[in-house]
Amino acid sequence: MNARHTTRLLRITRLALHVARGLATAAFVFPLQTSEARKSTIRRWSARLLKILAVRLHVHGEPAACNPLMLVANHVSWLDIFVINAVIPARFVAKSEIRGWPLLGWLSERSGTLFIQRARRRDTARINSEVTAALSSGDVFAVFPEGTTTDGSTVLKFHSSLLAPALSANAAIQPVAIRFARTDGSLCVEAAYDGDKSFWDSLREMTTQRSIDAHVWFSATVLRPAQHRRELAATAHETIALILSPEARRNHIEQADDLRVSAR
Repeated sequence: MNARHTTRLLRITRLALHVARGLATAAFVFPLQTSEARKSTIRRWSARLLKILAVRLHVHGEPAACNPLMLVANHVSWLDIFVINAVIPARFVAKSEIRGWPLLGWLSERSGTLFIQRARRRDTARINSEVTAALSSGDVFAVFPEGTTTDGSTVLKFHSSLLAPALSANAAIQPVAIRFARTDGSLCVEAAYDGDKSFWDSLREMTTQRSIDAHVWFSATVLRPAQHRRELAATAHETIALILSPEARRNHIEQADDLRVSAR
């Protein structure tokens, strides 16, 4: 077995142990913790997961100090959730198929993820009602309004329906841009969970890389729900696309990170 295969096996083994620890924590520790303590646990666990997979997190800007707050991000990978959670623990809306993933589906649910059945139009109304209530109670929600993942080379049109709860809860909306890069700065398509890739396909491709740089930009632009949701979605899309444009990326990536993220 060569060194690359040994490294890959080691990372996957460490990831499996980390997930097992997360399952035990969610089952036995979460019920005993306060909401703030649980968020701190989720942040540290997410940062540790990234470290195990040799994903180096670079944070530009910071989450807005607003309450209620909805984060609106482009969607590249299942890693997006942990990239955001390593900075600010948030709740997510995910497709119902993820709930069926072995172990990770249950762990996501215990961490506060809501699962939507996209084929059922009525389910959107149910999810929006639950998200509105959660935002109003102080939870931060993150949504991926593209409705699917890409390889990171483009930002698809944003569907505005998932932004409706922000209007109902009078929540601020903060655009968040995510990009995965190889060590040479080129786009790391191996980190993407797009097309026909399975979870295991994407995990194997990630572990072919010596390391992956995950850049997350918390936009300085915070949108207030004074506009129609379609206008908010269009503005958020434009903001994220501009951040991820090659010219803007070169300027941002050359700057020092604004936040330090600890896995301890």
